[in-house]
Amino acid sequence: MVTKLFQALSKTRNGIAGAFNTLLKQRVTPETLEMLEETLITADLGIYTTSGIIKVVEKNATKNFIKAVRNHMFSILPEEIHELPDNPYVVLIVGVNGTGKTTTAAKLAHYYKSMGRSVILVGADTYRAAALEQLKIWSNRIGVRLVSSQSAKDPSAVIYDGIKAAQNDDSNIVVVDTAGRLHTHKNLMTELVKMKRTILEKFKDYSVKTMITIDANLGQNSLFQAKEFSNYIDIDAAILTKMDGTAKGGIVFSLNRDLNIPVEFLGIGEDIGDFEIFDQEHYVNSVIGMSDD
Repeated sequence: MVTKLFQALSKTRNGIAGAFNTLLKQRVTPETLEMLEETLITADLGIYTTSGIIKVVEKNATKNFIKAVRNHMFSILPEEIHELPDNPYVVLIVGVNGTGKTTTAAKLAHYYKSMGRSVILVGADTYRAAALEQLKIWSNRIGVRLVSSQSAKDPSAVIYDGIKAAQNDDSNIVVVDTAGRLHTHKNLMTELVKMKRTILEKFKDYSVKTMITIDANLGQNSLFQAKEFSNYIDIDAAILTKMDGTAKGGIVFSLNRDLNIPVEFLGIGEDIGDFEIFDQEHYVNSVIGMSDD
């Protein structure tokens, strides 16, 4: 079955599969290895992952090395981290402007609801009225209560109200859409620290999970953004957004290796259901063009 993820990674897969085929036909030589290295770097796999793949190809040069490469790529990704905890918790969605935070917050709320959880959405983007309007539309569409304020300037106060509402409604998951912020804006970054501190101090029965939205089309620049966010607040997981036919997708490996940030979800389309758990094996197979069987 051809999945949306398989389709989204077509550009990356075609490039890597073409490079592999060249090596299989022309043998492994310094020239063909250089061509493969360039292809892998272009696919945003990063220097470390690329170097590891090259070593695997060299070690298996006398046979079909593709399966060995697949096993290596799979081995350097973390074990599946997704779980639905029983205790109530807050998910803070953070990220740079334009990475799809608001849509992702709605998709995540919809996903949790489909898993049988009681969910509340909190619109804590107090800077952009359009984000709140967008979230209202999504919340009505998916049937999830939205807590927000058009007049409040302090996002921590909105979050406080949202968690209070969740307690009153017996909702065990609170999904918070925060304002998009440039990683270079210190005041906005320290605001995130205040949000998390408010939750931990005022609601001790709630745990906090911070997820960063990463635009799959931005490549290694996304790695720099995530690193800057990590300087202010612990990032527990990433959500790779905008996974369409132009996405390279290789940033998954650099996020994990360089920043210890695993990818937990993928946004693979515009519809509310175009959202899925990151499946390491299916992802790697989609990148190099192998079957899941």
